Amino acid sequence: MTVNKIISRAIQELKCGQIVNLGIGLPTKILDHIPPNMDIFFQSENGLLGAKKIATDAPINYDLIDAGGAYIDTRNGASFFDSSVSFAMIRRGKIDVTIMGAFEVDQEGSLANWKIPGYFSPGIGGAMELAQKTPKVIILCSHNDKKGNSKILKKCKLPLTAKKCINRIITDKAVIDVTEKGLILKEIAAGLTVAELIEQTDAELIIPQNIGTF
Repeated sequence: MTVNKIISRAIQELKCGQIVNLGIGLPTKILDHIPPNMDIFFQSENGLLGAKKIATDAPINYDLIDAGGAYIDTRNGASFFDSSVSFAMIRRGKIDVTIMGAFEVDQEGSLANWKIPGYFSPGIGGAMELAQKTPKVIILCSHNDKKGNSKILKKCKLPLTAKKCINRIITDKAVIDVTEKGLILKEIAAGLTVAELIEQTDAELIIPQNIGTF
């Protein structure tokens, strides 16, 4: 399945001991698939460090939610704090990795993930500061929208969350690094050719000699 492919590849980016923030939507599914031997503290900007998924046989604590409103559980060593402390952690670069979804990204590394004109949005939320202040920003999204249009653009068309903030993009079709030279294709989905990927991508891709598969 497309979602599982993206999530599985995203988990490979994480290392034990890291503090990781998961954005609303696709990234939060990482909690459901993270291996039990990976010792990671997941931070939620509404005031929690140490989130984990709810065990199937455990009752739901309706007071425990992540920033997207989903019910969660806490791991050993978890801590709670108010939003000012949470954002102080973010602003000081204490979060090692932020994983977010996107409506659009572009070859400059800019991100649009909070507003589609004409549709209701509760606001830009914490994504703006997470995108600007986290040392490593990874984006998870489908490579194309439901109409087949590329989400990886030369220039974002939607309102930006942050400029030039992305380090790596993981889609169902490719793993792409954002560099000063442009977008470098690092890995391609098994069964897809480079020519097919280029045809389905609006942004210009730099194609190195060695490309991995996933």
